Amino acid sequence: MRLLLLGGSWFLGRLLVEDFARRGFDITVFNRGRSDVPQSSDVRQVRGDRERDDDLHTLARSGPWDVVIDVSGKVPAVVRRSVRALAEVAERYVSVSTVRVYRDWPHAPVDEDSPLWPGDPDYDPGTRTWNPDAYGPLKVGCEIACRDAFGDDRLLILRLHEMVGQYEYVGPLRSWLERMRRGGSILVPAPDRGIQPVDVRDVARFLVDLVERGTRGVFNVAAPTDGQTYGGMVRGCADVAAADAGGEPGLVWADGDWLVNQGVRQWTELPLWGNAAAPWDVSIKRAVAAGLQCRPLAQTIADVWQWLNGGGHPAEHGRAVQYGMDAAREAAIIARWRARAAKPVESQH
Repeated sequence: MRLLLLGGSWFLGRLLVEDFARRGFDITVFNRGRSDVPQSSDVRQVRGDRERDDDLHTLARSGPWDVVIDVSGKVPAVVRRSVRALAEVAERYVSVSTVRVYRDWPHAPVDEDSPLWPGDPDYDPGTRTWNPDAYGPLKVGCEIACRDAFGDDRLLILRLHEMVGQYEYVGPLRSWLERMRRGGSILVPAPDRGIQPVDVRDVARFLVDLVERGTRGVFNVAAPTDGQTYGGMVRGCADVAAADAGGEPGLVWADGDWLVNQGVRQWTELPLWGNAAAPWDVSIKRAVAAGLQCRPLAQTIADVWQWLNGGGHPAEHGRAVQYGMDAAREAAIIARWRARAAKPVESQH
């Protein structure tokens, strides 16, 4: 089977190249060559920029392909030009999307039939700077562009929740592990909420399985809650880092609403934390029925820690600096929380 991967050198794309190569696919990777693609006799790398029409036309002449997998499309107008160039030389298209396309996320539970944000397949914001508020509507526009070019019968869309694991270039899990390594008093939001981050290896395996079976349709992809909580994730990070931190770090659990009032940035200053009603209430029943299997989060944490300590390093990316909290700011917020907790309750008489 001939496969074209748009992107393919970071995180999910990197693992997809490895998994498809192990299964004997003939792989072409098209990207700008800013980081290395795993080397294999089954992998051919084509340098080019999907924002340049001449590069797209040159790429199309390298076809045909049985399937195109798009892990890098974020701007609707760019995706529309890509799919128009490839629709005649590819049998199927796989779009890697996000649960942020749902209008009600993270404020209400969502499934694949939940309403989406409005999207424009011809829209270009004119900037490539990451904007979490705009990302969902942009990806809706990308999905529309893909559907217009390939139709539902030739299209597979995976709407991913938060992925963690080896090679992560943004780094929410890595940020927590490095914070535990430094030790001391560590600010942590309320521990008892369920959580669904999914190991990138499980996403890659699921996607490859669907491609091999010729599956079409839309699937949310996240881990099952299965008793996994935010507190369990944080304690898991603390446990694996305890030796380097000189003992168990001191976890200071603070109320989520109070942290919001302190201006703590959700998802970034305290990675993977969202204080809305349903950030981790994403239905994955359809994906589980199609074969999605997820390893325990504790295993992912241990494997990422081992990878980091064994010399593994993520690709450089500007968004990584958004994760974590300045040490002085963290200490000040902890002091305010402790002072609040220490105040005597005023008499009601």
